[in-house]
Amino acid sequence: MTFLPIVARELRVASRRRSTYWVRTGATLVVILLGTWLFLVVQNDRPRQVSIYLFGTLTGSAIFYSLLTGVLATTDCLSEEKREGTLGLLFLTRLTGYDVVLGKLAANSVKAFYSVVAMIPVMGVPLLMGSLTAGEFGRMALVAVNSLFFSLSLGLCASAANRSAYKAVLTALVLVVVVNILLPGCAAWSGMLGNIGPLETALLLPAAGFSHYLAWDKQYCTQGHLFWCSLGLQHGIAWSCLVLASTLAPLTWQNKPMADWAQHWREQWQLWAFGGLRERNAFRGRVLSRNAFFWLGARRRLKPVMVWTFLGLVAFLWAWGSARQRRDWLNDAVYIITALTLNLVFKVWFAVEATGRLAEERKAGALELLLTTPLSVREILYGQRLSLMRQFLGPLLFVLAIEAFFMFAMVPEPPAPDRGFWVLLWSASMVMLTADLIAIYWVGMWQGLTAKNLGRAIISSLARIVVFPWITCALGMLVLILAYLWQSSEFEMAPAFYVVFWFISGLLADLWFACFARHKLLTEFRAAAQQKYAPPEPIWARWRERVFAFQIAPEAADSAVAHFPTKD
Repeated sequence: MTFLPIVARELRVASRRRSTYWVRTGATLVVILLGTWLFLVVQNDRPRQVSIYLFGTLTGSAIFYSLLTGVLATTDCLSEEKREGTLGLLFLTRLTGYDVVLGKLAANSVKAFYSVVAMIPVMGVPLLMGSLTAGEFGRMALVAVNSLFFSLSLGLCASAANRSAYKAVLTALVLVVVVNILLPGCAAWSGMLGNIGPLETALLLPAAGFSHYLAWDKQYCTQGHLFWCSLGLQHGIAWSCLVLASTLAPLTWQNKPMADWAQHWREQWQLWAFGGLRERNAFRGRVLSRNAFFWLGARRRLKPVMVWTFLGLVAFLWAWGSARQRRDWLNDAVYIITALTLNLVFKVWFAVEATGRLAEERKAGALELLLTTPLSVREILYGQRLSLMRQFLGPLLFVLAIEAFFMFAMVPEPPAPDRGFWVLLWSASMVMLTADLIAIYWVGMWQGLTAKNLGRAIISSLARIVVFPWITCALGMLVLILAYLWQSSEFEMAPAFYVVFWFISGLLADLWFACFARHKLLTEFRAAAQQKYAPPEPIWARWRERVFAFQIAPEAADSAVAHFPTKD
């Protein structure tokens, strides 16, 4: 009998997919483009600074990519089998829990693993520039691969514990944020107060960013043991998640009667989430008069509370730091990091909510039943918009007000020539946040209807709205820099030009993808909801059909057929 038969089969299947090789090639090209752009922007600095800045940016981007793509690649692999009722069929054979879990890990990690491995040689280019050692390169590569394994295992564990794709994705993302942002943030604030002890070190050890920090030679020479402890702890957590997923998979695929204590807590949770009988009836009466699909997406009253809770937690931590550090806390770096974190979390969270409802209803077959009701497609889209506005409109206005406060706080500080730049940067950031959320609303719903699972729908939506504008902007700036270098002139551009270029690129991308997704939703919603998932046609084939497919008018076709002789 073959050892780990599902792993062997899934690896053979993945090796025959075109996307396996295209994803690897695309990741390499993106990293090369990013590295070239960064090198040309800072080429006038000293070689040591250029190599360190380039190496740190590339390795940090690889680790962030590993954490995000690993979670989204595996969060729906087991929960999808549960919803379709096929997971139990695997356990009718001699397969065990670890056979299934490791097989799913191999099937869903090949693309992500190839992408990260393809980035590693590009990360070694700054090594040739000097000022870096082979030890730093090896440790950074180890951190990137280990972070991918950690996120993949975490996603598998969340998928084994949940039946809903939405709950699995949200659980995995929350755990990644807690381990890599919240716990290190608490340790950093405690360190600012002078309380640096075993507790603060224990909070930092599971974070991939802490391993990235310790991988540099300057820190590794004095704290090398902490680097290996951090790496080993992350690796141990990953294996623990796999063991837990292997244990849960054979136990959670079938519906079993719940214990009394579990039933009690489930009823309490439903009472908190949906409210009591009177509250549900009153809410149903108000919402159903507006839109039925709005009621379907807004039944859980805790969704807006969760967003406000996140903002309240950020405000509490921010106020704590301000109270402890006083004037030292109010600086440009804190403002910018806070705004970037809020914007990124809002976009990812909004993409999960925009894609989750339609993706789950379509996979369960409930969307086809919904389309048999008098509800029109426009009413379904309108109800989804009302549900998202109920959850995110108030928090979005609060975030925009906070960023406006940051802008006015930074304007008096810089010299007079720089004030216009900061006003332009903050204004463009606030407008882009709103425009990105509107575009994610349309693109996310279309991807939820057409993508294979929720993870791919979220990745596709964020790639189009968040990642693509940055790649376009970097490519445009690279062309301009190369044009200046070709003319043997120094590339000098005002900082405001970069902001305007990024702003225009982002708005054009939002407009293009949003209009395309809106047209598809209004014209092909029913067809996409009724058909099962089919692998997308290669992009060159789609463009070839659009360029070379000429439709012949019926009259011309009849006249052409008339010229051919026929036998009686």
